[in-house]
Amino acid sequence: MIGDLARDFGVTLRALRFYEDKGLLRPGRRGAVRLYSDRDRERLAIILKGKQLGFTLGEIAGMIERNEGDFNSASNGLTLRLSVDQISEQIRHLEAQKRDIEAAITELEASRAHVARLKL
Repeated sequence: MIGDLARDFGVTLRALRFYEDKGLLRPGRRGAVRLYSDRDRERLAIILKGKQLGFTLGEIAGMIERNEGDFNSASNGLTLRLSVDQISEQIRHLEAQKRDIEAAITELEASRAHVARLKL
């Protein structure tokens, strides 16, 4: 059920419904109750790992689709399989974001110091 899945993965019900609307999760239904399978749990784990690594939902959806045929609940399930090029590109992307964030922090710290001096 949706509440159990949300609690198990530490996400909101809204997030689960959003992933469902985007076609990333496909729970079964019994009346109004959503029933999440092992496959949905695997998919959610991949979605969350992909987000943690900074990939877009579109990129994550592509990764899931490429690996969907490999799903077997008796073995190791879906995994976030990345090529060396994908990994390298994502590292470059995240490093650029890190530089931007560090520059913003530096600017905000300077502004805070300036405002603090004005109040004295």
